[in-house]
This record gives sequence, structure tokens and C-alpha cells, in this order.
Amino acid sequence: MRKKMKSAHEIHPKRDGGSNTNPSAISRRHFTWGLLAAGGMALTSRNLRAAEWKLRQFHNQPAVSPLHKRLEELWAAVKTETGGRVDVQTFAENDHVVGGDPKAFQMLVSGELDFFTLNGGVIGSIVPAMNVQNVPFSFTRTAQVYNALDGDLGDYLRKEMSSKGIYGLRRGCFENGFHQITCATRPIRTAADLVGLKMRSPDAPIYVDSWKTLGTHVVVVNLDTLYKTMKSGAAEAQADPYSLIELLKLYEVQKYLSVTNHTWSGFNLITSLKSWQRFPAGVQEIIERNVAKYTKLQRADNDKLNVEASERLRQHGMIFNTADTASFRVKLQPFYARWRKVIGPQCWSLLEGHVGKLV
Repeated sequence: MRKKMKSAHEIHPKRDGGSNTNPSAISRRHFTWGLLAAGGMALTSRNLRAAEWKLRQFHNQPAVSPLHKRLEELWAAVKTETGGRVDVQTFAENDHVVGGDPKAFQMLVSGELDFFTLNGGVIGSIVPAMNVQNVPFSFTRTAQVYNALDGDLGDYLRKEMSSKGIYGLRRGCFENGFHQITCATRPIRTAADLVGLKMRSPDAPIYVDSWKTLGTHVVVVNLDTLYKTMKSGAAEAQADPYSLIELLKLYEVQKYLSVTNHTWSGFNLITSLKSWQRFPAGVQEIIERNVAKYTKLQRADNDKLNVEASERLRQHGMIFNTADTASFRVKLQPFYARWRKVIGPQCWSLLEGHVGKLV
């Protein structure tokens, strides 16, 4: 059983003024606490003096995930190449943040958190264009996703984030994968099987609206309490990539897996723009070069893991079927019309340049 940590605000009292986003200020103020319960690592005054920037990286995946492994390697490489000037610790599953991804995102925007990986739908609460990453039945294969997000669409999204004070690292969208529907009570063969179903959704409007449009009763639950929610029966169904279904052991509380590949999601590596601008150009170059390297490695890891996990989920006893996704697309036409306006015509056009017409 994991030891319960204090909330972020208990650990770090709210600070005044614009200096919140200064990495040096963060290193002085954020890390004057003695013990991280998640890792049990004492931060001594000697360690504090060893780095010019002593920072934190949060993410919502298990510690055994490829994302955690590659983030640790990324920041170890940055520490080495900067001669110890940048020292970033990586924390899995956001266990020490009450409120999950939305709360951690607020912390990043306010300058209380240094680096975070987050899906586009949650970032979309502040940067509407970021919802484009999670439009259902848009992307159909991972190579198509990477071409878009490492190219013109990614450049556009980074500009949109920058306008809201968020810096998106170049080529820094890690892989989560294509989502499949799992359910405790029945297989999902057509869109009609979703009507009235208690469907778990992340706390992001684009996800909530898509499931409501398909006729489900939406239960908003973030990843930190997903397993508990499914086990209790508060929600019957949910949707995630194969790897996450396995990593979170959802096969213990879900019987059916319906292959839909309906939505792709990834983990965008972000920081506040003010924090990023405090780094010298040479440090920025070292960070971004390593981000591109380790993002590519994590994508390959996760692609492989998704393939292997699909087979292991069968071995765990999950019953697979392939859904008729054409019936989903028909019902989603009003959704597409609404979200084209939210995301914006320019961003929507960039998406369709990669995936073809959606509306």
C-alpha cells in the first residue's frame, strides 16, 4: 500500500508575485521541504547548492510505464550535459496531487510545478486548439499522428499554447495510443450498445461531449481513481489504450474489450513560458534535443507495449470483439460541427490536411 502524501498546497504554500515562474526561485522555495514521501529521498542543503535549477516533473502513468522510464533517462541526460545545473526529479502517477491532472495543470500554469506531461483534452481547457489531438476517428495510425504533431500541426499548437503562457517542448508529445472500449456488462458492437451506458470520462470537455453525443451517461473520473471507480460499478465502461488497460489491471474489473481505435491520445511535455524563458539558450537546446530523443524512444516502447498488451489481455480472460465504427461516426457528425468551431477553422484545416475531411 502506498503511503499517502500531503497535497501540493500543504507542501508548497502559495507564493506572491511574478517571481513564481523563475526556476531559481522555484529551486529555493519548492525544495526546502525535507522528505519526498513518494521516493523517500531527503534533499539536503548540500544537494540544493549542487544545482542551479532543482525542479520537478510530474506525470499520471505508473512507475513501470515506458513514459516514467524515458522521462527519468531524459532528465538524467540533461543533468549530465548541463554539468549538474539542471536537476529534475520525476514523479509517477501524481499521487501527491489531490485532484489529479486538472489540479496539477493549474499548478504548472501558476508556477508551482515545473514540468508536466498532459493530454490535449485537459490542456484544451485553456488552449482550445489543443483539443484537436483528441478528435475521435480522426487519426488512424501512429505514423500519421507523428507526422502531424512533429510538423505543421504541432507548430501551430505550440504557438497557441505560448499565447496562453504555456511552453510546449518541440517534438515532445509522448505516446499513449489509440483507445479501445472496455466494459464490465456487455460488448460494444455498434453505437447503439453505448446508449444509456455508464461511461467513465476524463475531466475534459471534448471527451465528455463525445460520450454524451453517443448517448452514454457520463461519469467524470480522472486516472488517479479509475480502477476504484470501475471496481465499485459507479461506471460500467471506459476507454484507454491496451497498455494502460493492462498497467492499471483493469482486466480485473472489466470483462469485455471492444476494438474501436476511436481516439488517439498522447502526453504533451509542457512547462510555463516564463519558466522556460529563464533558461539560457544553451540549456534550452540541451533540454529540447534530449526531449526529441527520448520522446522517439518512448513512442517505440509504447507501440510495442500496446501490441504485446493486447495479447496479454486476452490471456487475462478479456473477451474481444471488433466494433462497427461506422455507426459511431454517423452519430458524431453534430459533435464534429461543434468542435470545429471550438478548435478553430485553421487548426481543423491542418488536422484534415493529415487525416482527410471529417465534416
